Amino acid sequence: MTPALALAGVAVAAATLLPAVYLVLRAGAAGLDGVVDVITAGRTLELLVDTALLALSVTAASIALAVPLAWLTVRTDLPGRRIWVVLVALPLAIPSYVGGFAYVAALGPRGLVQGWLAPLGVEELPAIYGFPGAWLVLTLFSYPYVLLTVRAALRRLDPSLEEASRTLGRGRRATFWRVIVPQLRPSIAAGGLLVALYTLSDFGAVSLLRFDSFTRVIYVQYRASLDRSAAATLGLVLITLMLVVLAAESRSRGRADYHRLHGGGARRAPLVPLGRWRWPAAAACAALVGLALVVPVGVIVYWLGRGLAAGEPLRLTTTLIGHSLVVSALGALVALVAAWPVAVLAARHPGRLSRLVERASYTGYALPGVVVALALVFFGARVEPIYQTRTLLVFAYVVLFLPQAVGAIRASLLQINPSLEEVSRLLGRSKAATTRSVVLPLVRPGALAGMALVFLTCMKELPATLLLAPTGYDTLATQVWSATSEGFFGRAAAPALALVVVSALPMALLVLREADRRDRQPPTATPAPATTVAVGGDPPALVGAG
Repeated sequence: MTPALALAGVAVAAATLLPAVYLVLRAGAAGLDGVVDVITAGRTLELLVDTALLALSVTAASIALAVPLAWLTVRTDLPGRRIWVVLVALPLAIPSYVGGFAYVAALGPRGLVQGWLAPLGVEELPAIYGFPGAWLVLTLFSYPYVLLTVRAALRRLDPSLEEASRTLGRGRRATFWRVIVPQLRPSIAAGGLLVALYTLSDFGAVSLLRFDSFTRVIYVQYRASLDRSAAATLGLVLITLMLVVLAAESRSRGRADYHRLHGGGARRAPLVPLGRWRWPAAAACAALVGLALVVPVGVIVYWLGRGLAAGEPLRLTTTLIGHSLVVSALGALVALVAAWPVAVLAARHPGRLSRLVERASYTGYALPGVVVALALVFFGARVEPIYQTRTLLVFAYVVLFLPQAVGAIRASLLQINPSLEEVSRLLGRSKAATTRSVVLPLVRPGALAGMALVFLTCMKELPATLLLAPTGYDTLATQVWSATSEGFFGRAAAPALALVVVSALPMALLVLREADRRDRQPPTATPAPATTVAVGGDPPALVGAG
């Protein structure tokens, strides 16, 4: 570990800890007694239980949906498999507040479905508000986090392990549970971590569906109270909950190695024939896509039609789209650069320092965007050149979404056999030349995947954009929120549809690129005994290196 690398990693971690420092300063203003009173209040315990239960439920449901989907779209002869690969991942492009608005408009009181069923005598639908609605919406729009990590792991599993199991007499089902699932455990935990942190930090869906989680209560306290010490204390409790989640994921990850020990992992495993289950499996995929993609897009299109029929202008300009694209692209690029030293420390130099740096980089991801934004307003107001500028907004995006880039790069680095770098050094190349000619080409696919995901998430970010964007610097997200918060759904439809389409493009291209790369790999031959055992699995990442 070079001093420059360690210094860069510590600097990045320090920058991401600014919101936590702000919370400590704000909470400290109330004194120790005030902090203790807030933490021990019955309302705080109730919030803690409700928020943890929501995060656990959404994570469990996402895993239950994503693992079978990953298996179907990677390892089976599912009809239309290439189409489903894209469609089941696209819900990640829909912001939670857009999805929440769509389901409230469709299933809420006097919603579309209620209007359709009224002639049949159905006077009231089950309540969409509260825990059930928040659980449904967050599950539908966050399960792709697990799907992408598990798909990446399945594509890179060593087929020789399954071949050895089959050769030793185990059936296909026993091989799946005893050989494949243990190798998928790190990637399942990694995707589950991202879903849990996303749920903890979500503001839009829980607000629209009237579920009191930490994020909603913190936002209300910040807006309604001049004394923000109580809200800051709740933010510190939320950070503590995030650290518990990180510790649980780290424990489940263990100390396994993830690079290949031989070339068997480059082969493509043969597809499993589904037989009579082919079309029921396709119907299940269609049902999920209908709930997670067709319903929200259909509701948006419906309100767009109503708005146009009522004479509502589109309110969609190239400037609005340009603002969204520019700040999101800058946020993704800066996040990629900042993630490199953190990922290298975590993957190549494990130890106390690297663990502290990596965990610190996750702090902003678990906090509500409004808390991160207010922290940067607090510090930015003391640095006149960056206050109320695009620079501060981009910095907020990096603090919020850095873990997505760190996870992708770290996954790629862990899957590079260290012997490749050792051979390059033995042949006389310097460390910098080895990084440039050996490491970067192998890391590039995963890094670009992480960058694409950061771009997508920046496009959807709302609270930080509302508070930190320069005056008059409207984006698609802020336009959607300002219209829906005032009840003008027809006015919000056009920018909402544009936001979904623009966010979906990088996701679709990313998934298609990975599918094409897999299809170009040669399939395995008939099962034969394996001569070498590789340690499989996928480390914490959003999208694998490929």
